[in-house]
Amino acid sequence: MSAETSVPRPRESDVDISDSALFKGMLSEAEFAFAFFDAAGHVQLVNDVFTDVVGVPAERLVGRAPVETLTADLSQLITHAVQAVTESDAPVTESRVRVRSSEGETRHWSLSFSPVHDEAGELRAIALIGLDVTESRQIEEDLRRSEERYRSLVEAQSQLVWITSPTGTVVEDAPQWRAITGQGLEEYLAVGWLEAVHPEERQQTEEAWKEALRGRTMFEWNYRVRTRASGFRHFEVRAVPIIRHGRVVEWVGANTDVTPQREAEEMRGRLTDQLGAAALRTARLQGATAMLAEALTVEQVVQVIIDVGRTALAADRSAVALLDTDRAALKLINGEGVPEASGMSGEEIPLSSSSVMTMAVNSRRPVFAESPDSLKSQLLEAGGDEQVLGNYLTHSDERAWVGLPLLAAGRALGALRFSFTRPQKISQEDGVFLEALAGQCALAVERATLFEREHKTAETLQRSLLPDRLPVVKGLVLAQRFRSGSRHVQVGGDWYDAFVLQDGRVAAVVGDVMGKGVKAAAGMGRIRNAMRALALTNPPPAAVLTGLDRVFEATEEEEQVTTLAYMVVEPVTGEGTLALAGHPPPVLVSPQGTAILGDVEPGTPLGWPTSRRQFRFVVPPGHTAVLYSDGMVENR
Repeated sequence: MSAETSVPRPRESDVDISDSALFKGMLSEAEFAFAFFDAAGHVQLVNDVFTDVVGVPAERLVGRAPVETLTADLSQLITHAVQAVTESDAPVTESRVRVRSSEGETRHWSLSFSPVHDEAGELRAIALIGLDVTESRQIEEDLRRSEERYRSLVEAQSQLVWITSPTGTVVEDAPQWRAITGQGLEEYLAVGWLEAVHPEERQQTEEAWKEALRGRTMFEWNYRVRTRASGFRHFEVRAVPIIRHGRVVEWVGANTDVTPQREAEEMRGRLTDQLGAAALRTARLQGATAMLAEALTVEQVVQVIIDVGRTALAADRSAVALLDTDRAALKLINGEGVPEASGMSGEEIPLSSSSVMTMAVNSRRPVFAESPDSLKSQLLEAGGDEQVLGNYLTHSDERAWVGLPLLAAGRALGALRFSFTRPQKISQEDGVFLEALAGQCALAVERATLFEREHKTAETLQRSLLPDRLPVVKGLVLAQRFRSGSRHVQVGGDWYDAFVLQDGRVAAVVGDVMGKGVKAAAGMGRIRNAMRALALTNPPPAAVLTGLDRVFEATEEEEQVTTLAYMVVEPVTGEGTLALAGHPPPVLVSPQGTAILGDVEPGTPLGWPTSRRQFRFVVPPGHTAVLYSDGMVENR
């Protein structure tokens, strides 16, 4: 008995790769644009994709030069590329061109040109291969916009960002830091940041930084920094290690100037020492501080100042003005004008005029006039008009005045004016109280100004991250409404989105990133972008939420809570699937207006370990499915 142990020969293919029919079939089925040109630049052969791209049929292209049939920019690009390949006998790659389709859609194509030789090595043709890169270009554009937003957020929060090597050595320039400290680049790249720290805090800061480097833990510290003007400002610093594959690749940190907060704390300390024996004044100041702390906007701060002037100071009239540095003038926010300056009411007071408020701003000191004679003497010395002053004092019932500058970190923000219809003795204790009150008012004005600016920034960011319009889908009607709870509520992380998937189904989502302000809006943007990417890749709701859990754990803080409701619906049948991540279930409304709350397991917020589930959800014809945020049910 014997056995054949040889390995059988592999079967040979019947396909002839030189078959012209096979080659043409390949061109017709390819997703790329193909074209062949002779050495003179005339079109020899094109596939259907190429004709669709250029919008010209094949019979008009073959045998002609590109300049005879194509648009000017496209023909010029192809002609130059073919000429370059012919002269150099080398490929020309990555030529980008923008083409508008017959539907009016702009598409981006990457074109490559290669020489084609015969068996003897002679140049027979130049081959063009085109690839649609619209999606990749959009991704690049989204990445650029994301980087611009991040940079804008950092600048809006007034943070100084810096980077070091794994050993803590500065490796990149920090222009904002050097602008504050006045250091040169070489000085900063050595140990400049440590040399700028206050000598009393330098050793402890260095030891804490080295300890963080050794332990690869977050570095959080406070220190004073010497500025170019030889003064010191207070900074809070936070730095984290960037770890890849178990190794620290760099440290990224941010310094935040907290000088105004420190100055406020120091001011409160001095106030407590100076007014320890004056219980009534202390109580009044604390009441004013509490009211100012609750005021969010400049309008609210001004109203608190008026109330404090009336109750704590027993002033008969109060006025608040903010400084307009561009116009070198004070702009009245309230009150009946400053009659001692011009003899008439007005909304704007030039700093060059003489009044209680302009004197306070120009001198950076309080102005006390305990009688008409005192006021007249001070204003005449400052250059006031004697006739105007005399006329004002004759007809006015005011008999004592106080002008207080609003200062924050030495910078003038505006001034306060309190007047009395009786002579008023201003004691040293009264002066201390008034200066402290002005300091609290200045901090409140600065905080309110920053709040309004941040609110506007966050609102702009949040609105920019929401879709401008919802897609138009046959068989469905999509609509949205976005509204804040009240006038001064901070912008949060509520968001929505709807888009068409590759298979024609429609995805809809409503989410809520807990928190307020720029941070919540930025978190919302990250989650929304990640959700879109996951949905377009693997659209089932359970799969999308599972992917978002992984993204959330990698990018968001542990204390951050984010919920969302995500559904996918077939437009023709209304059938779909739904998954919840700790979010309220949708409501199904019948044509008669009857509302039914979806009986669906709510699940857990993103980032919590769980097995994500999806449920069948049907929107019958004429019915409406409503997705909403918790603001609809928690605050009506």
